[in-house]
Amino acid sequence: MNRKTGFLAAALVILCAAAGILFQMNKPETITGAKIIDVIVIHADQTESAFSYETDAEYLGEVLLENKLAEGDISDYGLFITTVDGETADSSKQQWWCITKGGESVTTGADSLPIADRDQFELTLMEGY
Repeated sequence: MNRKTGFLAAALVILCAAAGILFQMNKPETITGAKIIDVIVIHADQTESAFSYETDAEYLGEVLLENKLAEGDISDYGLFITTVDGETADSSKQQWWCITKGGESVTTGADSLPIADRDQFELTLMEGY
């Protein structure tokens, strides 16, 4: 390995470590205790299903799995949602489940998305990457 490649590899490691530290310092705090949240599912045909949950969970992913509203693959990066309310995303059509909170984009996955009392989340089946 030449010096330039070694330098670039070291810079990448430092950059990743700094990003991890910044994320940990700035991630939203969770709220403990009972809360009620609403989840709206928007299917491929644009029909909607509404669900309301009373939970002590701190993250959305926990609620979705506990109530069997969503299924997916668990990896080092968390839950990758593949099925919601019985509808499975078709990767050959570039479909995927998009999570929004109160209609606004979120920057984390379901496993890292803290919930608070009276939050509303939307799970929308999207097509195209």
